[in-house]
Amino acid sequence: MLDDAAPPRLVAQAAPGLPVARLVAGRSVEEVLALMPRLFNLCRAAQAAALAAALGREVQSSGIAAEVLRDHLLKLHVSWPGQFGLAPLPLPEGWQQGGRALLTSLFGPAGRAPERLAELDAFIASDRPAARALYRIGSCFAPGEAVAEGLAVVDAASVWNDVPVENSVAARHMHHPALAALAAREGRGPLWRACARLYDLEAAALGRLPAVLQGAGWAMVPAARGAYAVRVTVAAGQVTALERRTPTDALLAQGGVLARSLATLPPERSGLGPLLLDILDPCCPLRLKEVQHA
Repeated sequence: MLDDAAPPRLVAQAAPGLPVARLVAGRSVEEVLALMPRLFNLCRAAQAAALAAALGREVQSSGIAAEVLRDHLLKLHVSWPGQFGLAPLPLPEGWQQGGRALLTSLFGPAGRAPERLAELDAFIASDRPAARALYRIGSCFAPGEAVAEGLAVVDAASVWNDVPVENSVAARHMHHPALAALAAREGRGPLWRACARLYDLEAAALGRLPAVLQGAGWAMVPAARGAYAVRVTVAAGQVTALERRTPTDALLAQGGVLARSLATLPPERSGLGPLLLDILDPCCPLRLKEVQHA
């Protein structure tokens, strides 16, 4: 029997994905190399790099770093502030070049991301432009709310398995002292995930993103949302099969980050759903629907 007084919970409904494997099957390798980046508005450099690496071609990792910088800066300066009615801010001048100049612009004279939890707390409470939204995100979610605990970090083997994994920006920096302490205090929730972008900005600005992993016919590369992997089979110069695994695949997996985050978001706080989605950042259209639970 349903309790009519119980508030509804949120569930996610995703739009059908693009049939990439069918679109490329039978095309020449060169055609597919040219086509793949054009199929997607997001993470084009990562898409191109993963396919090139899987095919044994040269990889332009600088494009991935620029893509990561752009996406994180847009979240911190435009998208997340907009969730709270704050005016967007211009991206730091010369952000495309990364380096210490960008880090000084973001973090102040120290020119580095906070190293300990106390420093991170102080940064979040500061008047730095990148901290505006982080402070408000921390104020919206109590410890233990909208968290996704217990997932193993994705690697070159688990990315292909049909089991939920933590394939996110935060997964790359899970063992950073400040983020590890934040996760211990708050859980693997929205603030933890949002703050992980600070450390990924630092890594991208300094050329320290994870290396491209590759083998015969496969590759995994860092991307703005996590790790992006491709497996490709070629015969007589034509692509006969292609398989992709994206951070959004892991996010939407049964028992994955989104399902766990929604399950730990109190029903009476379902109005935070759009903010949570913006932080989790799926790369496909996604709708949240309220359902009544027994």
